[in-house]
This record gives sequence, structure tokens and C-alpha cells, in this order.
Amino acid sequence: MNGFFFMKQDQSQILFKQAKQIIPGGVNSPVRAFRNVDGEPFFVRKAEGCMIEDVDGNRMIDYVGTWGPAILGHAPECVLEAVNTAAQNGVSFGIPNPYEVEMAELIVDWVPSVEKVRMVNSGTEATMSAVRLARGFTGRDKVVKFEGCYHGHVDSLLVAAGSGALTHGEPDSAGVPSAFAAETIILPYNDLDKVQEVFAEIGDQIAAVIVESYPANAGLIFPKQGYLQGLRDVTAEHGALFIFDEVMTGFRVAKGGVQELEGITPDLTAMGKVIGGGLPVGAFGGRADIMDCLAPDGPVYQAGTLSGNPLAMAAGLAQLREMERVDGYGKLEKLGAQLEAGIRTLLSEKGLAYGFNRVGSMFCLFFTDEEIVNLDSVMTADTAAFRKFFTSMLEQGVYVAPSPYETGFISVAHGEEEIASTLEAMSLALAVI
Repeated sequence: MNGFFFMKQDQSQILFKQAKQIIPGGVNSPVRAFRNVDGEPFFVRKAEGCMIEDVDGNRMIDYVGTWGPAILGHAPECVLEAVNTAAQNGVSFGIPNPYEVEMAELIVDWVPSVEKVRMVNSGTEATMSAVRLARGFTGRDKVVKFEGCYHGHVDSLLVAAGSGALTHGEPDSAGVPSAFAAETIILPYNDLDKVQEVFAEIGDQIAAVIVESYPANAGLIFPKQGYLQGLRDVTAEHGALFIFDEVMTGFRVAKGGVQELEGITPDLTAMGKVIGGGLPVGAFGGRADIMDCLAPDGPVYQAGTLSGNPLAMAAGLAQLREMERVDGYGKLEKLGAQLEAGIRTLLSEKGLAYGFNRVGSMFCLFFTDEEIVNLDSVMTADTAAFRKFFTSMLEQGVYVAPSPYETGFISVAHGEEEIASTLEAMSLALAVI
């Protein structure tokens, strides 16, 4: 069998062969290459509801959801109608449009800490801009981030961990100057003592601490009790800003994101994914006095030709309003609880001590019996077991992320029938690893 499907893959193989000649690695984002699962990607021609269909006609239940944005499912009618209506009047202006104001008002209304917000075009832009703003506001250069927290491919944040509390990161990618990485301090996640040690020594040099509110780019990791509040307290004590990266969790786990669930008030928040309804989008916002440091009012420059473009704003507004109208978060919690109960039952029945984390519609099955608290524990996962699991799931028509270090997403379009089918597939997949 060539590839994962027992069904045909002719057109996907042809397209991938063509793509590799003209696109680096044949993909426009690395994880799509399926190298973590020793395979080749399939190419999608259509997605609707919770289902995707590839160019060879194979249909799958989808738990990737374009990596989070598809919270209503693929191609929801309300979003299609909103995009079509907006497009009738032009797809981009480069001039302010009413949708931008509506989106800003909604974000300020839903997210507890945001008093002002600026739209951008990706999560990477959002985190990059938030860090620049924090440096400009504080007049300091150093930033603290945590192992396992991914904040997009920003030069100063794309760094690997060093040893010791004060060891600066080394570049995690070719093309990133060491000088950029030298301003970033990498610490282990969920270790508040290390953070306090760093601030005790060089707190007056630190502009900000940035953290994924619930780290979701190394599986799904939860903070220990008091950890996020401890970060909030130490930054406030030393005059540094606290940045929540809610690109994945924002508008996904709750209307107000993790900060609503945890009762934490960061100074700045990076957002994206769900607020674009499937179109490219990002945003960052926070305290008004900080946001007012942005140009044209302040000295911190940030700009974007397509920022706040009418199609993305219309799509995002339609999606968020529909989530509110149909009690989307309540539905997602019910579906998530059903999936979690089923998975935990399967693990128990098969005598597997794998970890499982879930919050609302986000989940991750960890192929390790280690307690999941940070990147080190995540990296103990059995990657060979995951590859067998992934292959079996895909052969049965269930698509999960092609990496053991990614989070799964449920949409409102999933139903009890799809959850039940997924659990049947999982039972068989867990039996072959």
C-alpha cells in the first residue's frame, strides 16, 4: 500500500510530485508534509461541516479544522453568505471599512483585558507586534518565553531552550541572527521558581513575558494551579508586561478565551484563527495606554496593507455571532466531554496509561505515561506508536493532525454520530500500536 489509504490516492500523489518541483518540500507550511508520520500528504478539494474530501474522492471526519479556525465546521452557510455579501462591494480597500469597527467592538466586548485592539493578518504578526509594542512601551529589550510555547515564526521568538535559568536561547532556525535570540530568555513551562529567579536578577531589563495561555503547540498542556497568576504577579512587580498568546485558545475555549476561564488579566493579548472565519487574520490588543503607543498616535510602528480587510472581518463576525446564537460553546463542551469519556474508557479497557488533556473543543492524546507538565514530558511520547495510530485512523476515514505534538479540534458541525464513529476507529487504532 502506497500512502495511508486503502482507497485510491492517484491525484494526490501526482499533485505532490508536481508541488515538490515548485514549492519547497511541496507544501506551504512544514507540518503539512506528513514527515512526522513517514508519509505523503493528501490534497483536499472540498470541505463541508466536519468532513473533508480529497482530490481522489476519499472522505474523512476532520479533527484539524484548518488548525483551529473552523469552530463552526467547514463552509458554514452564515460565513459563506457574509463573505459573498462583502465581496460584492470589493475584496480589499486599503482604507478603513465598517467591518473593522464592528470586529474591534466585539473583541473589546468579549475579551476581558482588551480596551483597544488592532487587526493584522496572522498569529505571527500578532505576537511579533505585541512584543515590539511591549519593548517600545517599557524601553526594555529582553523577553521571557517558555519551552514548548510556539508564537509563530518571529525571529526573536523562534529559539530553542538552553540550560539554566539565565541561559539565552540559540536560534531554532537558520537565518535567525544569534543577536536576536540573545534577547530572548527561555524557561521551562510550569516552573514559577525559575521565573522569579530571573526577575530577581535582571527584572529591570525584561520588557515582557509571553506565554501561550494553554500551550497548544506541543500537544495541549495545562498550567499548574497558581502558575498563570504567579506570572501575572511577577511581571507587575517588576514593571514588565504580561502577554497572553491566545491565537489558538481565544474565542475557541470560551468567548473571552483562557483569561476568562482563569480570571487572569494580561496586559496584551495576541489573537487569530477563529476571528477570521477561515480567512487569514490576526489581532492584538490590551490596555489603552499601551495600545496608544502604536503609530500613528505613538512611536511604535506597525502596519499592514490587508489588515482588517473586509472579507476576513465579515467572515469572522458572522462566525462569532453564530457561535453566540446557537450556544456553540455549550455544544462544544458536550461533544468534547463525550469524546473524552469514550477515549478514557478505551484506554482503560486496553490497559494503556497514555495521557489525555481536553478543554472544551481542544484535546490531545499523549502517547506516554508521563505526567504532562512541560515540553520535557511531552517529548517522552512514543512516536512510533503515534505513527501507527495515525495511519490506522486515516485508513478508517478519521483525520487527526499528522504530528504527535499538535492539538485536535472539535467543531459545532461534529455530532454524536461522528464522535461515536471516531471512537470506533480509535478502538481499532489503539489495538494495532
